[in-house]
Amino acid sequence: MKCRVCNNEISSFMSFGKMPIANGFIKKKDLKKEYFYNLETCFCDNCKVFQIKKQPDPKKMFHGNYPFFSSLSKGMVKHFNSLSAKIKKNFLKKSDSFIIELGCNDGIFLKNFKDYKHLGIEPSRNVAREASKNGVKTISEFFSYKLSNKILKKNGNADLIYSANVMCHIPNINDVAKGISNLLKYRGVLIFEDPYLGDVIDKTSFDQIYDEHVFLFSALSVKNIFSKFNLNLFKVERLQTHGGSMRYYLRKEKKIKNYYNVNKIIISERKRKLHLMQTYIQFKKNCENFKKNFKNFLLQNKSKNINVIGYGATSKSTTILNYCNINKDLISQIFDITKLKQNKLSPGTHIPINNFDYNLNTKKDYYVLFAWNHKKEILNKELKNKKFRGKWYIPFPYNK
Repeated sequence: MKCRVCNNEISSFMSFGKMPIANGFIKKKDLKKEYFYNLETCFCDNCKVFQIKKQPDPKKMFHGNYPFFSSLSKGMVKHFNSLSAKIKKNFLKKSDSFIIELGCNDGIFLKNFKDYKHLGIEPSRNVAREASKNGVKTISEFFSYKLSNKILKKNGNADLIYSANVMCHIPNINDVAKGISNLLKYRGVLIFEDPYLGDVIDKTSFDQIYDEHVFLFSALSVKNIFSKFNLNLFKVERLQTHGGSMRYYLRKEKKIKNYYNVNKIIISERKRKLHLMQTYIQFKKNCENFKKNFKNFLLQNKSKNINVIGYGATSKSTTILNYCNINKDLISQIFDITKLKQNKLSPGTHIPINNFDYNLNTKKDYYVLFAWNHKKEILNKELKNKKFRGKWYIPFPYNK
């Protein structure tokens, strides 16, 4: 295999086995049509980019029935509101400034910029429609260099381009970086945030590895990828979202202050050996230990007639359940508030997805918090809920 970024020869260091589409929650009548692929991970010694070997056709993942709406999380609403205020203060001081978001989802971020010239780009048609309903000017396409030329011709250069949990989804990252560089003004800014490779390694949170996440970035790999397109990394911010993320700030302008924290985080990554293959060989061993211990936990509960229920039918849960070979014999059902997921089955393992039913709740029940990255929000919510009983199993961070 060739590295997607630098074309260097690379090979897989770990296989998670046969995997379905992570957000492919399925009806019983459609089981025969279910799509599978082999999920394997690779690391490029040359450009230091962590990537999956094969990604399914993006149209299989982002389409008219995409079952993820960011606005359902109060924590994420607060997160984007806070960031919007910061961007307006520091980067978009003129009312005619032009802001673009790649992967705007249901408009959770861009609705804060209705008074600015703005554009949301969202390939999943159903969530793009929600963004439009929220007053966000949206086009439903995949971003590319070709599309950047169309936007440039119609709207002119952008002052700021933003994306959240999107850049890691894009297999042809070189084409997208080229398109961003083409669209941005010379003093324009690219800001994006994604799950951070360092946190995945530290926490053994392998559930961040699935079809949509073709890359997991470090500051070093971001610098290597985008510098080829005159996009210079000048600032980074550690975030708590999605179990540990990093926000990256880049500019075409060369004579800019290179914030100390960029150099500091890259030095830290080298000390933690994120640039060396040996780290990923150890990560593989840690994943295998998790698999064994998690399966034992479920088998012990089954032997004691203790009901185990999943909490949150997340895309990340698809990786856990399929890698660990867990079906409804060990986890009876998964509760989720997303209507598009309810009354369907989990991808690959076919565990029923239901709306919350607190009548089934007993003190003996165990809840596996698949949405562990929203732990604080969820535990606070259920702590106040007098109907909720039972105990929690939090899969990550995993103590090796």
